[in-house]
Amino acid sequence: MVAFRSHTLIFRHPIAPSRSCVTMTTQHASVKTLLLTGKQVKKLLDMKDVLDAVENAFKHKGLGKVQMPPKVYLFYEKFDGDLRTMPSYVEDMDVSAVKIVNVHPQNAKNYGMRTVMALLVLINPHTGAPLAVMDATHVTDMRTGGASAIASKYLARPNPKVVGIIGAGNQARTQMLALLTQFGSFDLVKVYDMYPEKTKALVREFRRHYKDRVGKFAVAKDAKAAVVDSDIVVTCTSSRAPIVMDEWVKDGAHINCIGADAPGKQEMDPKVLKRARLVIDDWEQASHSGEINVPLSKGELTRDDVNAEIGEIVAGLKPGRESDEQVTVFCSTGLAVQDALTAKIAYDLAVAQKVGRAMQIVL
Repeated sequence: MVAFRSHTLIFRHPIAPSRSCVTMTTQHASVKTLLLTGKQVKKLLDMKDVLDAVENAFKHKGLGKVQMPPKVYLFYEKFDGDLRTMPSYVEDMDVSAVKIVNVHPQNAKNYGMRTVMALLVLINPHTGAPLAVMDATHVTDMRTGGASAIASKYLARPNPKVVGIIGAGNQARTQMLALLTQFGSFDLVKVYDMYPEKTKALVREFRRHYKDRVGKFAVAKDAKAAVVDSDIVVTCTSSRAPIVMDEWVKDGAHINCIGADAPGKQEMDPKVLKRARLVIDDWEQASHSGEINVPLSKGELTRDDVNAEIGEIVAGLKPGRESDEQVTVFCSTGLAVQDALTAKIAYDLAVAQKVGRAMQIVL
């Protein structure tokens, strides 16, 4: 008789089952998983490295060398929040991860918590074992800022001088850091948020950190003031109605739309999107929950109005900006492959520097 109990095979003699038995236990190699806190990840990541990772992620996606299903959403409507799961695999780099991330716009006001929080599991694709579990909130912040900077590299005019940022939340910080890392300096940065004190506080913070790299920081009195005459405009709000009007956008401007990341969210006047060379990061995600989702649903935009995915441009398959006068728009929904490659940087540095705690979580 052979009885199966967990991973143990028990062989019993058919005549005397209670006395004669030999036990053979399957031995498994221990799997150690590295645990990294948000503070540790923040110290490990440098924006220059993140820009390289994001550009690489775009390129691999453009070449079709990734597995990345669209985000899966859970909607907590009565709490005004949602949860997304984001798996990915960069095939020729053997980097794989799954991120879970929430968006709860009322968290700061109601609970003193962040709007966005994330956790990521980095996977060894050779075995399926979890290499690391890490706070991915900073990973998300950094790669989102990095996506805008890389899009601006390919779509903005050379040597932009004036930047307008709408939204003074945490994402505005990494947007500013990423753009300065990419371009070096600006003459003027304008910031607008619907909460004036929040705007003023962020401008003061920017002045402390970047006074040697930006000629002037200014509090914009309204969204229009932030947009008019800006070479690069960044929108990072949770708006569900257009906040940037077509007539405010000058010829040659580039816009990074960051805030629309769920169905029903919208920051752009659809006329801007029709007028511009329109670039997205992923059709399935953008059409479902990105900046184009609302105008698509209303028939104000069609798939033919989308000129390219940013990965196709980075990979050299399609052109980016085509003239100095052209308006360009990048619709960013956030790609799981960006998270995977950014998290891999943090993991490799943590291993090299002996940061974090290795634990046997999986039996």
